[in-house]
Amino acid sequence: MRERVLTLRELNRATLARQLLLERASLTPLAAIKQLAGMQGQLANPPYIGLWSRLQSFRKSDLTELLERLEVVRTSMMRRTLHLTTAEDYLHFRPALAALHTRHLESFFAQLQIDGLTRERLLAEIQDFLREKPRTNVELRARLAELIPQMGERLLYVVRASLPLIQVFPGGAWGVGGSPAYAPAPLLLGRSFVPSAEGLRTLIRSYLAAFGPASIKDLQIWSGLSRLQPAFETLRPELVTFRDEQDRKLFDLPGAPLPSRHTPAPVRFIPDFDNLVLAHADRQRVIPDHYRPYVFPGNSMVLPTFLIDGFVSGVWHIERTPAVVRLIIQPFEPLPASTSQELQAEGHRLLTWAAEKIDTFEIVLNTYDGKSGKQNMWGSL
Repeated sequence: MRERVLTLRELNRATLARQLLLERASLTPLAAIKQLAGMQGQLANPPYIGLWSRLQSFRKSDLTELLERLEVVRTSMMRRTLHLTTAEDYLHFRPALAALHTRHLESFFAQLQIDGLTRERLLAEIQDFLREKPRTNVELRARLAELIPQMGERLLYVVRASLPLIQVFPGGAWGVGGSPAYAPAPLLLGRSFVPSAEGLRTLIRSYLAAFGPASIKDLQIWSGLSRLQPAFETLRPELVTFRDEQDRKLFDLPGAPLPSRHTPAPVRFIPDFDNLVLAHADRQRVIPDHYRPYVFPGNSMVLPTFLIDGFVSGVWHIERTPAVVRLIIQPFEPLPASTSQELQAEGHRLLTWAAEKIDTFEIVLNTYDGKSGKQNMWGSL
């Protein structure tokens, strides 16, 4: 039987539904992070904004308390980038991602001639060092320099990613920067990892629940893993399939949301590095190709965006001074007046939530006439 063909708008609406972006959900932050299969956490604040955009009555303290209680952890995960995941998902996902995290250390050792120090001994030495107490990057760098004087800065990040380490609180909390300390996950969580095959099964199902329907290549882009065809074949009896308009096979969980392409999609502000714009090989389901250079300007940056009718339509950022918090909105194309008003209202809600001890807000909408920049100030709110 021929699979159903899903249009671009149907895929868009399915993704938005699973990403909790068609309407704010009444889920707890813990349940939301699980539904999202984790949240990209390169910077501390974006996951908070991501949850605010997705949940009803979300407070910053809700996520901070989850991090403090280790119900949510911040650690290297998909694509070897920092993510927030539930502790339960971490114990499943990390074994499935183990090869991804150790690959670079193996190639590093293959290029070096180090007398008497194997990869296994190096990791054992660092694990012992971390068991004594949580260690910052500065401390780890110094210990690695004792073991390998010619280590270079890159080895620090390769070793840190190769070990199952969790950032110690307050790492990942709102407004916290600097260099957080790391500790071994089993020591902090008091639980063991699941077998890798079970972990991979959970990873695939979690991805489809959060981003499906999706292709094998989509999941490989999101996770950083490769050669996942055999794993999908094993799960095949539990999955349903579709086709997209380019005749690519898409996998999904039975009964997962597939809203109508006519389902309304409200304006939403999406933070830096959000997986919404990173989780598919073909990102046109959320961002038109001709806008991608504006969202991914280089140097591994992924700018904060906003959605109009479900698709990325511009970028934004917040400027702070001692007296005012200013939201700068840059649409990619001219906006209808009604859409500008909707952006203004949602932007006001964002600033009211994000600002701390500042009562004066401004929203600036930058518009272009095609030749020269023209700035339009909406005024102090």
